[in-house]
Amino acid sequence: QVRLAESGGGLVQAGGSLSLSCAASGRTPNSYAMGWFRQAPGKEREFVAAISWSSDTTYYTDSVKGRFTISRDKAKSLVYLQMNSLKPEDTAVYYCNWHGEFYKLVRMRVLSPWGQGTQVTVSS
Repeated sequence: QVRLAESGGGLVQAGGSLSLSCAASGRTPNSYAMGWFRQAPGKEREFVAAISWSSDTTYYTDSVKGRFTISRDKAKSLVYLQMNSLKPEDTAVYYCNWHGEFYKLVRMRVLSPWGQGTQVTVSS
């Protein structure tokens, strides 16, 4: 089973930046896409961004395009989310997860239990 651990969240003012990290450990497959998701209070969890195994394909939800950047370090089984120009509506718990098929991950098909996530709070 693949275990996931998110970190890097915090409190930031609107317009600020944060960088999130996610470490995957355990029995990781030979190749897999990684993604970030978030859940705001009182709302359902939603897709944020995904990156393919080779990093040649990325996909973002419309609300974060141009502000967030997903990247990965395959050797270290890490995936990152650089978040710039943060807005109060970005406030949420952020989670990472994975799937062997990129577009299934985009559709929120994930293969590991959700971790604890990392809280991002953006003040206005």
